[in-house]
Amino acid sequence: MKRFKKIYIEITNACNLSCSFCPQTKRQGEFMKEEFFEQILKQIKPYTDYIYLHVKGEPLLHERIGDFLAIAGKNGFYVNITTNGTLIKRATEHLLYKSALRQINFSIHSFGGKEGIACQDYIEDILESSDRLQRHMGTFISYRFWNLNQNPDTELNCKNRAMLRAIEAHYGLDYEIKQQVIPGRGLKIKDKVYINQDFEFRWPALTEKEDAGIGFCHGLRNQAAILVDGTVIPCCLDGEGIINLGNLKDNIFGEIIESKRAKTIYDGFSKRIAAEELCKKCGYRQKFGM
Repeated sequence: MKRFKKIYIEITNACNLSCSFCPQTKRQGEFMKEEFFEQILKQIKPYTDYIYLHVKGEPLLHERIGDFLAIAGKNGFYVNITTNGTLIKRATEHLLYKSALRQINFSIHSFGGKEGIACQDYIEDILESSDRLQRHMGTFISYRFWNLNQNPDTELNCKNRAMLRAIEAHYGLDYEIKQQVIPGRGLKIKDKVYINQDFEFRWPALTEKEDAGIGFCHGLRNQAAILVDGTVIPCCLDGEGIINLGNLKDNIFGEIIESKRAKTIYDGFSKRIAAEELCKKCGYRQKFGM
């Protein structure tokens, strides 16, 4: 039986920010029901132990986030959450003492997606909540700066620098965190606390320029994803569900990932060839070799 390192489950596609690097979904806003979430978990349990609560949307917007974590724990899953961090102060009470919660990734590059957010308040709320989660649960923390560019004097890089200084001061670091991409790994600044930096990438879209389709992807090999309406897709970057492999309201997960279309995608990438049009327009795929 195929096993995945992780399966993404989008518990909501709604978001409280409008970030330049993350196109707003054209899908109708929706919040997953707990009953459907548990049905999904029972179907995917033979295939993975790790779930990531996002594709599009802000998972901490879901008012039942604590219950979702409890359900995941009851079913034996470890959970990673990726959040823009703006709601972490109010959400922390719902995250504490949920044994399923393994890691939180804070997309610090989301700062600026909404006017009226004070930089200092934003980073302080994140750092304070990170301390509480680490102290009580040993949660892994990743501070993500996925917005680097080549000009160190841009306003964006200056904001990055200010927040990195706040992180340095908070953890009492005796060195300056450089703004640099370290391929394939993050910078460990404390036990279970990491800085991850990368250049900004463009979400794949059918309107993007198509390339020769040479390259590799971990979709349907190490990961799969499930949108809020139950649509199964090969990876977490198909934010519009263009590569619709089937819906869990109509078919079971095991049948969907063994479908003819799914096998064509998998076999294609085994040969370093993208079979789907969207995959041929995905710059992220090129990171894994042309």
